[in-house]
Amino acid sequence: MTGREWEMVVPAGSLPLARWRALRWSSGTGSALRRARSFMILTTLLYRASHLTVGVLAVAQHRPDRPVPYLGLAAALGLSILVYGTALRRGWFDPRQVGADVLVTGCALPFALYAWGGVRDTPSLGWAMLLGGSASAVAAVALTRPYALAAVALLVATHLYGYHLVGASRAVLGGHLNSLVSSAVMAWVMWWYLRRQGRLLDEANARALAAEAEKARYAERLAHHRALHDTVLATLTALAAGGIDANAPEVRQRCAREAAYLRRLVQRGADEVPHPGIGAALEEAVGSAESLGLRVTAQYHRLPEVPPEVAAAFADATREALNNVRRHAGTGHAYLTATECPAGPDGRPGAVVTVVDRGPGFDPGTRESGFGLRRSVHGRLAEVGGRAVVDTAPGEGVRVELRWPA
Repeated sequence: MTGREWEMVVPAGSLPLARWRALRWSSGTGSALRRARSFMILTTLLYRASHLTVGVLAVAQHRPDRPVPYLGLAAALGLSILVYGTALRRGWFDPRQVGADVLVTGCALPFALYAWGGVRDTPSLGWAMLLGGSASAVAAVALTRPYALAAVALLVATHLYGYHLVGASRAVLGGHLNSLVSSAVMAWVMWWYLRRQGRLLDEANARALAAEAEKARYAERLAHHRALHDTVLATLTALAAGGIDANAPEVRQRCAREAAYLRRLVQRGADEVPHPGIGAALEEAVGSAESLGLRVTAQYHRLPEVPPEVAAAFADATREALNNVRRHAGTGHAYLTATECPAGPDGRPGAVVTVVDRGPGFDPGTRESGFGLRRSVHGRLAEVGGRAVVDTAPGEGVRVELRWPA
């Protein structure tokens, strides 16, 4: 099978795979739940920001000779930055930080203002009490149910006593306790709904991904069936009919190429599919070498997604390595493996392609690299951030390893 025949067959089966990968990357399992968490973090952050704004305006009216309100506001602001900064960075709240926020901002701050800040009236204490509402809201969504109930109960008890110390009216007391409890209840109901909808959406996405994967596998099987019909089956039918000479050199070469194609199909795992980029590029290079009489045993495993220029560089370097085997190894047989390599510093998986022959090899210390090896192998990989390594010794054959990224 030639490189042109591969190009005609593989992309036809790989088109559903491209749609499947696009769906998987754009709506991966768990993404809806992550978005629900992000929305909940943003909602409670805005709630806390509104209470801190009231606190800034209230503290600005205090006399400068009383630093405790300023220190209390600074402590509330610092804890808010810690709690919400961590949540935004990690994707969800740290329960220990939320507990500290409830104890310090929600419970201790009003008593500190009363004991050391000279606060003796309801309006002056109101901004600190407001912060208890946002503390109860985040506790309701970030803590487990027993701890969330305990946090809200503690806030209610301490705020009852705090307003009692400054002689707040029953109307103020009732309105504030209603705000404390309703903030927690509304936040919990919103989080329950968002979490439920996120899970339902993720389950729907998972089912869609499974359906797309099955369609891709079915299309891939059809593509291989067409390829087998047009190549291997056609050759066997012609041989069975007796219309051609089975010992003719061109027939033997065709049979060898198609046997190599079948070998690659058999060796591929059940769930593996050729990547439309690097897989097709490498197979074209293999087909080009086979058309010139070189027998290539190729194996592909878990080929990763690579940029088009990297796939082209791999193909050019592989073609030159195979040409070197054909010209210099004297064996007429090369072995090619291509697989995924561990992720690099950027987290993206790379690829490694190895071309091996069992020829006489050479002493790299006494032979200078030729133009093709220097420019088409080393040079092509270096241009895209990869590297090529040639390992050889007299009587040991030649092993060329192409790796990206370097």
